[in-house]
Amino acid sequence: MMPAASLELAVLHAEVRGCTKCSLHATRTQAVPGVGPCPADVMIVGEAPGFNEDRQGEPFVGPAGKLLDTLLSRIGLSRADVYITNVLKCRPPQNRDPMPNEAEACEPYLQRQLKLLQPKVVLILGRHALERLLPGQGSISRIHGSLVMRGDIAYVPLYHPAAALHNGSLVSDLERDFDSVRKYLDRFLAPPPPPEPEPERQEAEQLRLL
Repeated sequence: MMPAASLELAVLHAEVRGCTKCSLHATRTQAVPGVGPCPADVMIVGEAPGFNEDRQGEPFVGPAGKLLDTLLSRIGLSRADVYITNVLKCRPPQNRDPMPNEAEACEPYLQRQLKLLQPKVVLILGRHALERLLPGQGSISRIHGSLVMRGDIAYVPLYHPAAALHNGSLVSDLERDFDSVRKYLDRFLAPPPPPEPEPERQEAEQLRLL
């Protein structure tokens, strides 16, 4: 039987695929809700689907997705380990920037995904995702690779892989930032230490030895 959260996420994905809350539904080939396990310790949020994503219905399947796969592999992760989605669930025409009303229409979907997935770490790819998830936090060029806590969730703003494909100098920044992500994951995903033995039991063991 499918766990309740996974079932709710499947229902949410179906809602997204049938969404008509903004004008993007008229120009999309299909909506792109997201993909990955539920719950997920690591969630990745990009900006919007592009040409390939619009055709295939899955996020980050074009050239930027290949770079993302490489960066994940660099820190010992694969797509199967993370949940990937975007702020917008439909491709804007000609890959233009998301409009505020479009992001607002998709906002409830993203918040429901966060609630269902219960991630410990959220990787924010690009300035539009940053503006939506951490408004007023600063520019992506200033805070990329840093750790921002919001409640129980650790957010890490990063350059979008597509930006690195356009500006090769950002690739080294992304690699360094993903190395930092590995350290953050080791910190937040580490198993809890074993419980300390009860003092009475320790004393009883010591008496038994005597």
